[in-house]
Amino acid sequence: MGHENSIKAVFFDVDFTLIYPGKKFDGEGYRAFASRYDLSVDPLRFDEAIGLATGELNQLKDDVYRPEPFVRYARRVLVEMGAAGADLDRCAQDIYDEWALSEHFLLYSDVKPTFVELYESGYLIGLISNTHRCLNSFQDYFGLEPYISAVISSSEHGYLKPHPSIFLAALDLIGVSPTQGIMVGDSVAHDVAGAQKVGMNAVLLTRSGSRGADIGTGVPTIQTLSELPLVLSRWPC
Repeated sequence: MGHENSIKAVFFDVDFTLIYPGKKFDGEGYRAFASRYDLSVDPLRFDEAIGLATGELNQLKDDVYRPEPFVRYARRVLVEMGAAGADLDRCAQDIYDEWALSEHFLLYSDVKPTFVELYESGYLIGLISNTHRCLNSFQDYFGLEPYISAVISSSEHGYLKPHPSIFLAALDLIGVSPTQGIMVGDSVAHDVAGAQKVGMNAVLLTRSGSRGADIGTGVPTIQTLSELPLVLSRWPC
């Protein structure tokens, strides 16, 4: 390894950590989905609808991966935007299915430079994602494959973060102990708390600008991935 501290592997969340939705999944995008099924929605209600629909994902009790909560989430967004009709469920399923396609997403500009720097410094890189997206296709689509050693998705593994088993499986795939791994993601509940439960380190990414001291995570907080190499270089041995 090209570094002296105890961290050997850096694991990343994917959605809203490495990528963000493009126009396919904004208000006008939802209107386009709705129009396929002769449903009418108001794009101006999109932001409010997203906030109201979040509760559908918070109802998960056992961390088992199932498509149904995510389909219900899409359905709730449509309803809150004004959709009503017999084809609501079909439209929501369509949205869920297309969320898996990398072509509908954009890579944050700080991702590839950070991956290159970490890779050249000797860190192993892994992905742990609550998704049904094919992560092999994802890394190929965005040109990240040369830097990534292991990937695991909740749909393939069977459990969602923060379930301990998905973190332990990722550690096993990449060949490091929990104390040698660090999880980087945008969710306190899923990424930070989940990693800590198995003895991993964690860094919270808050692209919106909130600092760790403000939200009481007790872990380092960064606003861009470009800050991560410096945080790792100063990590206690």
